[in-house]
Amino acid sequence: MSIYLKLTFTLAAAGTLVGCAAESHKTAVSAGWPNPRRLQNVRTTAYSRGEDGGRRNAVGANLSHGRCCSAASDWSRIPLGTHFRIAGTKEEYIIDDYGTALIGTNTIDLYKPSRLEMRRWGVRHVDIDIIKWGSDQESLKVLTPRAKHRSVQRMIAELQRKTSGRPPGRAVD
Repeated sequence: MSIYLKLTFTLAAAGTLVGCAAESHKTAVSAGWPNPRRLQNVRTTAYSRGEDGGRRNAVGANLSHGRCCSAASDWSRIPLGTHFRIAGTKEEYIIDDYGTALIGTNTIDLYKPSRLEMRRWGVRHVDIDIIKWGSDQESLKVLTPRAKHRSVQRMIAELQRKTSGRPPGRAVD
């Protein structure tokens, strides 16, 4: 496929994206971000289906690229189902995946359909506008059956701490 055809397709896909109003949520504040609607200077990386995770996200659906693309995060910081837009663009993403390298970070990994697009993205610090926050409870539902993995255990422990209202580092009674 020629570069012009790819560029035309990419521009057409980007043109179909629709804006939504932002919602506030306490998670952004608790994660250290001052404005819960706009998260500033968020570190983003990219991944493609050729990597270890394959073609499916953490909830078992195909990784999506189109109107709303897949993204991965540490679900204890940015929970499953969080829908956001990269500020100043029409690129929308939904958190439907996680990655072991993301645990304990505020990094978001954006799904790109090809390795070339993944490499072109590299590492960027961007502002993101939260359209709708995901759910800590839904994150726990997906993670709990996978608790044998150390990285998942870390997310579960942090999510349980958040939902119980205990401060960080406090032992469970």
